[in-house]
Amino acid sequence: MALSYKARRRWSLVILLIGLPLYIVVAVNLVDMFERPSIWVEFLVYVGLGVVWILPFKFVFLGVGQADPDAPLPDDHDQTGRNG
Repeated sequence: MALSYKARRRWSLVILLIGLPLYIVVAVNLVDMFERPSIWVEFLVYVGLGVVWILPFKFVFLGVGQADPDAPLPDDHDQTGRNG
């Protein structure tokens, strides 16, 4: 089932405003469970987790920044056919 453009925009907002902060808290707690690694290992873990979170939601974010493909095109001509 494909989501409409408006549904994808709404879901992307929900994911970014609610899901991402929750994921950050989980990621920080996950890394905190272990003894603190070196700064470079910790950096790589956070970068890896930052990439992994988006993979399941890739289809939601595709094309959200573009214009609505289902919206009617604006009509730049008046009744006489001249540009107004």
